[in-house]
Amino acid sequence: MHRSAPRLTRILACAALPLLLAVAGCSSDSGDGGGDGGKKETDKAKASGAASTAPEGEGDGSGSGSDPGKPDTVAPAVYTKLPSACGAVTSKSVKDLVPGASPKAGTAGRSADLLARANCHWKGSDDNGLKGTQYRWLDVSFLRYDSEEALKASGEQRAKENYTKEVTKAKTVPGAGSLKSAPAAGIGNEATAVTYTLRKVGSDFTYTAIVSRIDNVVVTLTYNGAGMAGAKSPSIAEISADATKAAKEAVASVGAANKAGGPPASSSKPADGATKKPATGGN
Repeated sequence: MHRSAPRLTRILACAALPLLLAVAGCSSDSGDGGGDGGKKETDKAKASGAASTAPEGEGDGSGSGSDPGKPDTVAPAVYTKLPSACGAVTSKSVKDLVPGASPKAGTAGRSADLLARANCHWKGSDDNGLKGTQYRWLDVSFLRYDSEEALKASGEQRAKENYTKEVTKAKTVPGAGSLKSAPAAGIGNEATAVTYTLRKVGSDFTYTAIVSRIDNVVVTLTYNGAGMAGAKSPSIAEISADATKAAKEAVASVGAANKAGGPPASSSKPADGATKKPATGGN
């Protein structure tokens, strides 16, 4: 009787051992799983926080790096003022090209805004007695274009468009003979020379009009001459060579006038719609 009691105790203990091991195993698995899950949730939260604080355009590479709500801006105009038109060609060149010019300083044209448009002309004649008279006319005009945010166009873009229009006008001369046009190298960013002859007031006039553009400014120089009272009229080659020299000086004067700064562009009005008929000489 006494021997059977310890034996029964051992049997019950052995039977309970697997159950205890199973419970312990479950508790262990549950603890490990909870730890891993907590770690994963923490890592996920950290990653989410890092993503929310990263600068736009970094991390996944999907950002543009720019503010889509900010409007694009156009480049500001390079030149904000024009030179004095009557000082654009040197006095020496005026003396050589327009002998007997009166007034020597030239005659300035009217302009409502000298920061946007300006022009000047000289005329004169050289009387050689029985050999006749040589007449000359020189005209230079400037048109400056501001950048326009409303048009989404820079001053240079607007000048390019109007440069083409000015070239077309220079080639539109009723009654012109032997009219030709060709690129004029070495003058501004681009330039076109238009040459022709024109019969008027009983004389044969020879013309060269050089239309050029330097950034946001269009410069048109017209030079013509005629032989009168029996004198021979100048050749197209002669007039063109002199016009080219003067055109280079006029274009260079734009940069010189802006070196020391000047009035702000906002104080000027754009030359949009400005027109100027080609000079026909002898006004």
